[in-house]
Amino acid sequence: MHTGRKALTYLVIVFVALVSALNYQLFVFPNQFAPAGLNGICTMVQYVTGISVGYLSLLINLPLALWCYHEVSKPLALRSMVYVVVFSLGLLVLDKIDLSALAYSTDNGTSKILGPLVAGIIQGYVYSILVKASAYTGGTDFISAIVHKRSPEKSFFSLSFAINAFIAACSYFVYDFQMEPVILCILYTFMSTTVGERLMKSGREAISFEIITDYPEEISQELINTLHHSATLIPAKGMYSRRETSVLLCVVNKNQAAAVGRIVRRYPHTFAIVDPVSQILGNFKHLSNQGKEIKEVLDAGDGETLQS
Repeated sequence: MHTGRKALTYLVIVFVALVSALNYQLFVFPNQFAPAGLNGICTMVQYVTGISVGYLSLLINLPLALWCYHEVSKPLALRSMVYVVVFSLGLLVLDKIDLSALAYSTDNGTSKILGPLVAGIIQGYVYSILVKASAYTGGTDFISAIVHKRSPEKSFFSLSFAINAFIAACSYFVYDFQMEPVILCILYTFMSTTVGERLMKSGREAISFEIITDYPEEISQELINTLHHSATLIPAKGMYSRRETSVLLCVVNKNQAAAVGRIVRRYPHTFAIVDPVSQILGNFKHLSNQGKEIKEVLDAGDGETLQS
């Protein structure tokens, strides 16, 4: 079973790499702007010199992958290099194919914003899948992983912002001193980051309930028997009535929130405070509405991928 999941994971990495290569050919290159990350630099070099991003991506990412292989994680580096190699080869092959009938661009600039918009959405989707497969797109991700290994407390938002700001500024000079490529780079970066983060968080979201009740045992048993989630009991006292009561703390999967609400409503003088939880660390099972554990489709390797 584990071998099958690992094989499926590599097939998914190959697939999203080809999707990413097609994304560049259809929506990035025709609209003459630099995307985020080191591939943005490669795109500008291709625009000036004609050297394909496929070659440049391999040239830059190979030494970074070897560095990551020795310092961070062998599975992460290997899976990421599978993506980089397939992405690069995909670009080189697609360069030989006439995709002008499918590529999106406009001669007079009308709706040119749609190209980077779609490209960012697709790349965000690609990135979210790669993180679940314990892989990276290469470039700044490798650098972030290495820095994180050495200094786990450091944030990489400033690093990513600095690199992308540099790319956006350079694109002004590379693309004939125009502001439009700068704006398109910013739009692409915003969309890819927003979509990628949203999709990654969607798999880790949960709901926290603070249930104030006089029936802690009954509600706890229903939560355990129905949803297969336990609760933590905290003795409490109502300051208005001065009456002893109980507070149950319970965290459930997002799709189980409605079921908890139905349980709470069945008991008199019982109410709940509900809060979203963006991430759960530790031993927390992802369960369906029927209480069955939801198995991960992709193999996560050694789990060294940064997900924050």
